Amino acid sequence: MRASRLLSILMLLQLRGRLTAETLAAEFEVSVRTIYRDIDQLSAAGVPVYADRGPGGGFALLDGYRTRLTGLTAPEAEALFLAGLPGPAADLGLSETMAAAQLKLLSALPAGWGADARRVGEAFHLDPADWYRRHEPAAPLLPKVARAIWARRRLSVEYESWERLVTRVIDPLGLVLKAGAWYLVARVGEDVRTYRVSAIQGCSDLDETFERPAGFDLAAWWAQSLDRFEASLPKGEARIRLSAYGARRLTGPGQTLAAVAVPGDDGWLEVTVPVEGLDTAAVQFLALGRHVEVLAPPELRARLRELAADVAARHAPNS
Repeated sequence: MRASRLLSILMLLQLRGRLTAETLAAEFEVSVRTIYRDIDQLSAAGVPVYADRGPGGGFALLDGYRTRLTGLTAPEAEALFLAGLPGPAADLGLSETMAAAQLKLLSALPAGWGADARRVGEAFHLDPADWYRRHEPAAPLLPKVARAIWARRRLSVEYESWERLVTRVIDPLGLVLKAGAWYLVARVGEDVRTYRVSAIQGCSDLDETFERPAGFDLAAWWAQSLDRFEASLPKGEARIRLSAYGARRLTGPGQTLAAVAVPGDDGWLEVTVPVEGLDTAAVQFLALGRHVEVLAPPELRARLRELAADVAARHAPNS
């Protein structure tokens, strides 16, 4: 365990530069005294690590020192091959870069590890799109947006909103792949907003850099954003009856109805489900055709009758 920590300390100092004993102790959840002993051990092993005293001090490696030791274990190498998703990498214009990186990784691995790591990539595939949806074709501007995020360069974008085409000056903070679609998280003024990349019609580099907000965590912000979005949706419930086929279609493969279902004598299930609104629910249930019956609320039954009548009229003979 200590050997692994020593290697990790070396890698952190190489990647981040000067770090205090307190920072390293918090990183590895050990005492400051333990970190000092580890640093002494690294020095004894010939690693040129030195300490700066006073405010702003800490441990650092001698300028120019680089270790070629990767410290990868076999499972870590396998995980890297599993993480190299070809679809998203191609969207970002990184398919050739990813292939080159994997070749370099294979050449650096000990004998026998390369075959195991390659086997993981062959045996597992991640498809981020939901059922009955295809992976959204990547917008041609996605690689340009990704480069701006990496370089922290300000952009002027033309975005197709719900109402019209708008122009915004943004600080691009990160990209999120959600259910097969790419979303850009960007700062606009003092706000952080989300833009669907496929709706960006134009993108210009303003040749200005920006400072990333202190402490901004893309994953945490995205999770909070989803919570806020779901909380803002209109809340309601509908009591419906479903055939076995309708229940499978409503929930999707491998899922079950969250509410308690009451089986009927005819094999149908009576269940209460959450709905976002009358129109959304009516369209959703209409897609189930004869495999669903809405019992309540009466307003939803009426809306479903209206939609069904419109569909029937549009498909009447000689219409």
